[in-house]
Formats: sequence, C-alpha cells, structure tokens
Amino acid sequence: MKRSLVLIATAVLVAGCGGGGGGTTTPAQSGSGAAKVTLEWWHLSTAEPLKSLWAQRAKEFEAKNPNVTIKATVLENDAYKAKLTTITQSGKAPDLFATWGGGVLKQQIDAGLVKDISADVASVLPTFTPAALSAYQLDGKTYGLPTDIGLVGFWYNKKLFEKAGITAPPATWSEFLENVKKLKAAGVTPIALAGKEKWPGHYYWAYLAMRIAGLDALKQAAADHDFTKPDFVTAGQQVKALADLQPFQKGFLGAAYSTPDGQSATVSNGKAAMELMGQWAPSVQKDSGKGLGDDLGFFPFPAVEGGKGSAGDAFGGGGGLAVGADAPKEAIDFVKFMTEMGNHSKAVEAGGVLPVLKGEESAVKDANLKQVATQLANASGYQLYLDQAYPPAVGQQVNDSVAELIAGTKTPEEVGQAITEVAKNEG
Repeated sequence: MKRSLVLIATAVLVAGCGGGGGGTTTPAQSGSGAAKVTLEWWHLSTAEPLKSLWAQRAKEFEAKNPNVTIKATVLENDAYKAKLTTITQSGKAPDLFATWGGGVLKQQIDAGLVKDISADVASVLPTFTPAALSAYQLDGKTYGLPTDIGLVGFWYNKKLFEKAGITAPPATWSEFLENVKKLKAAGVTPIALAGKEKWPGHYYWAYLAMRIAGLDALKQAAADHDFTKPDFVTAGQQVKALADLQPFQKGFLGAAYSTPDGQSATVSNGKAAMELMGQWAPSVQKDSGKGLGDDLGFFPFPAVEGGKGSAGDAFGGGGGLAVGADAPKEAIDFVKFMTEMGNHSKAVEAGGVLPVLKGEESAVKDANLKQVATQLANASGYQLYLDQAYPPAVGQQVNDSVAELIAGTKTPEEVGQAITEVAKNEG
C-alpha cells in the first residue's frame, strides 16, 4: 500500500445526507437551458470559519450554475467515517465527498467508487503544491484535489505553562513528561483527550513510533504487516508511561472532540494546558469554547532521545475533495471551483486551512499557523495519519488498540499483536 510519506489534505469537508452517487438530474423546463442537477456533497467542516465559508462557496456555485442544486450535510469526524463506510460498502459513493487520501481512498478506488478526474483537472494541476496534491494521486492518475494540508502538534495555553513554571516548550519527550508532572503539581490538568472518539489518542502512539522506530519502519510495517517489533513495543511503553501519570481531564474516556464539554473546549476554556491535534485546532477551539486568543501557542511533537526517527519528521494530513464514480460533470466543476485561487485563498486568510496552491503562503495571517506552515515547509519527512494510511480495518484497529492502551486494558505488546493480526488478514 502506497502510504509512505504521503501528504494529505485534511480540511475536513464532509456533508452527508441521503443516498450516494450519480446526482439527481431532471429534464430541463422549457426554455430553462441545461438539465437540473442535484449534487450530494458530504463534508465534515463542522466548525467556523469553514462551515460558513463552504456554504457560501456552494451558494456562489449555484448562482453561476442555475441548473445545479448542492445538497450538503455536515457531519463530525466519526459520524462521517461511519456513514461513508456504510454507503461505500453498498457500492455507492456521494457525488462529492471529503477524503484524506491514503489506504482508505485506494480501497474506494479499487472498488470502482471514485472517478478518475485526471483529464478534467489536467489544466489546473500545476497550480497545486506537489506535497498537497500527492495524497490524491495513484499510479499516475488523479482522484481528488486538496483543500487543506497540515500536521499534528501540541496546542498549549501559555498562561497555564507559566503557572507551572514552564518557561519554554519541551524539545524532548523526557522534558515533556517532566512538564506534565509540573503542570499536575501546579494543580493544572496537563492534557485534554477525546477518549471516546479514539482517533485523537492514536496520534501519541503514531508520533512515538515515528520518533523511536523511524519512518522507514512504519513503511516496512505497511509491507510486512508486522507491528510487534521492539521499537513499536517501546512506542507503546512510552504511551503507557504518559497515561500512568494520569495527565488527562476527568472523564476523558467518555469525552468527544468538538462538543461543548469535549477535548477542544476543555483547552479553549482553560481547563487543560494542551492538546495534541491538527492544524484545525484553533478554529475548533473558538467554535467549541471561549478561545485562548494570544495565550494559545504551538510546539511540534518532541524528539525522543536515542530514537531512529528525525525530530523534523511531520505527522498529519490534510483534506481533499473526491468525486463519486457516477457523479455528473457538474461535480468536477464544483471541485475545481472550490480550489480556484480566488476562492481557496479566502479560507486560508480566515485561518480555516493552510495553503495548497502555489503562491498562497502570504494569505496565512495567524502566527501559530505560520509556524505550522514553516514546519511543514522544512519537514524532513511526512507520515499520513495511520488510520488513513492503512486500510480501514487496520486503521480502526490502531485507534481501538491505542485507546485500550491509554485506558489500561491492553499492554504495549498486545497493541502490536492486535494490529499485526488485522494487518495480516487484510494483507
């Protein structure tokens, strides 16, 4: 599976409703021109500014194309994944849908559910950065266009760090664990985690595997389906070392991500010092809580002493728009419309996404997001989210096993064994 160093876009556009595929076309009324088309658009931008921006783009497209109606339903991450999985298993796909690329998109392509749009978008491909585009290209063909790109790192409350006597973000994992202890000693909850949703927890194991085993080891594991090697066990042991410090908010195992009492709001409302999350974190924090303003800071995942991986390797993804195999041509027109410089740069300026088009860099206004963009530009390597890089069943097992590790019901060794068993069955 071709997932190594794939850069993806995670803008998270999902709107899901109704059945999937093929749009709805009705004969044109007398004198009304083109046949009327309804496009089903599934995306997951539940937070501002993207929620409103994407709705505005849809209205603008409809105004330019009076025969087109865009029917969009916005779902949060887990609900989107579940709904998309259900409908694709039935042999259908929405006309337009959010994708993170990787093994999940490859499986959908292999099932004949995604349209090859190579010829239709050939003229605009040179406008995208290669890194942002690569997640949606397979065997020389293009199956989607990116709307976002980014990486996962720590978003933290500067005031709470100061309260604990932490003068600078940690550069190493040992320092990070010491900072967790300092925060607890100061009466501050160190980390917010959406334990109920599982995918945020997998970030810890994935990053530690990258730092300890290295990107090549993760690439090799995709080929030999073996996650029981010592470095992967060590990554699990370090996740356990963190969990043993009890760093998470009370009730984290039942917490969601973007709800008013979830992970994001816990940080946004000053009830926890940090969260490990993607580049969309500031937008969701503002949407779900009070927001930290100038007190919000960002630092990359620390280096692990003695690890084989580079501290400059980035982990994350982005988000893109794919087109269902049976979608009408208007669906491709909409994807191109969404990713035109004049339209997409508005989302960059608003802080909703990072640049995917060449020359968009100046549109990044937020200081923290500039730091993310700079880290991306200087990254020594890149690893896509493991729950997207691998086939769906394997990715889900990574999420499930790491969640059990954090909850204390699986050992580091059992995590590797469980993922390996599913990977071999899928392989």
